[in-house]
Amino acid sequence: MAAEGSNGAQEEREMLLKDGGQETEETQCAKKTQSKLVLYHWTQSFSSQKVRLAIAEKGLKCEEYDVSLPLSENNEPWFMRLNPTGEVPVLVHDDQVISDPTQILDYLEQTFQDEKTPRLIPEVGSMYYHRVQHYRELLDSLPMDAYTHGCILHPEIAVDSHIPAYATNRICAQIGSMESELKKLAEDNPELKDAYIAKQRRLKTKLFDHDNVKYLKKILDELEKVMDQVETELQRRAEETPEEGSQQAWLCGEFFSMADVSLAVTLHRLKFLGLSRRYWGSGTRVNLETYYERVLERPTFRRVLGHVNNILISAVLPAAFRVAKKRAPSFIGTTLLIGLLGGATYFAFHYFKRRMLVS
Repeated sequence: MAAEGSNGAQEEREMLLKDGGQETEETQCAKKTQSKLVLYHWTQSFSSQKVRLAIAEKGLKCEEYDVSLPLSENNEPWFMRLNPTGEVPVLVHDDQVISDPTQILDYLEQTFQDEKTPRLIPEVGSMYYHRVQHYRELLDSLPMDAYTHGCILHPEIAVDSHIPAYATNRICAQIGSMESELKKLAEDNPELKDAYIAKQRRLKTKLFDHDNVKYLKKILDELEKVMDQVETELQRRAEETPEEGSQQAWLCGEFFSMADVSLAVTLHRLKFLGLSRRYWGSGTRVNLETYYERVLERPTFRRVLGHVNNILISAVLPAAFRVAKKRAPSFIGTTLLIGLLGGATYFAFHYFKRRMLVS
C-alpha cells in the first residue's frame, strides 16, 4: 500500500511538473506575440512594400523606420552592422534580426497565429496551401530589381511611366556614383570593409545585367507567360463564383493570401514603371485588370501603398535633404530650403495626382 501511495504521489508530481512546463511555454509564446516589432524599410523598396502590406493585412502593431536609399542611409555603418548586405527590409523582434524578405513573411505567419490574427498562408495539407505556395513562389521569383532599374535606365521600353525624365536622370546619376561611395565607406570603416566590398561587387553585376536592353526585353517577354498563368487562375476563381452579387474571390480563393500580397505589390510596381498597358491594359487580361482595381480599393492597400508611387522627393531631391541633415544652414537658409521643398512637394503631389487620374 505504501509503495502504491508513493507511486501515486510521484505520478501526481510529474503531472504537475508537466502542466507547469506547458503553462510556461504558453506564457512565453504569448509574450513573444505581444513584444514589439520593429521594421527598417524604405517606402519605395519593392520587398519592403510586400512586408509592410503583410503586416497590415495581419493587423500587427509595428514601429517602422524609413531607411532612405536615395540618401544612402542603408549604406551607413549603423545599418550595415544591422544587416551586412545593406538591404531593406530588416525586421527586429526580441533578439531576432531577420533581413531576408521571404523569411520575414514566414516568420510573421509562424509567430502570430492567434485566433484574432488573419492567416495569409493556409494550414499545411489543406486544399489551398499548395496553390498559395505555388503562386507565391512564382511571383517572388520575378526579377523585380531588373524590371525597375531597366525601365529607369531605358525609359523608352515603358509606355506610360510614372517616373518623370528629370527623376530618371537623377536616379541614373546616383546609381553611377554608388560604387565610389561604397569604396570610400570601406576605407573609412575597416571593420565593415568586407561587407562594403561584397556589396560593391553585387552592384557591379546588377548594373551590368540591368543596363542590357536585350536582357531586359527577354525577361519582360518571359513575364508575359507568368501573367497568362495568373490570368487563367483568376478566370477559374470567376467561374467558381458565377452568381451575380456573390463575393468575388482573390487569387487562390475567397481569402486574401500571401500570394495576393505578392501579386498586388507586383502589379503596383508594373503600373509605376509604365508597363500596365502591356500586361493588362487595352482589353488584354481583363481578370487581371479587374483584380488590380479591387486591390486599389482594399483599405489595407490604400493605407500602406496608396500614395507610394510619388517618388519626387525621395528620388530627385536627396542632395537637398543631405545638406539640411548634415550641415544645418542659417535661419534664413533653412526657411528658404523648407519653402523650396514644400513648394516642390505641393506641385509634385498635383502632378502625380493628375497622372494617376489620366492613367
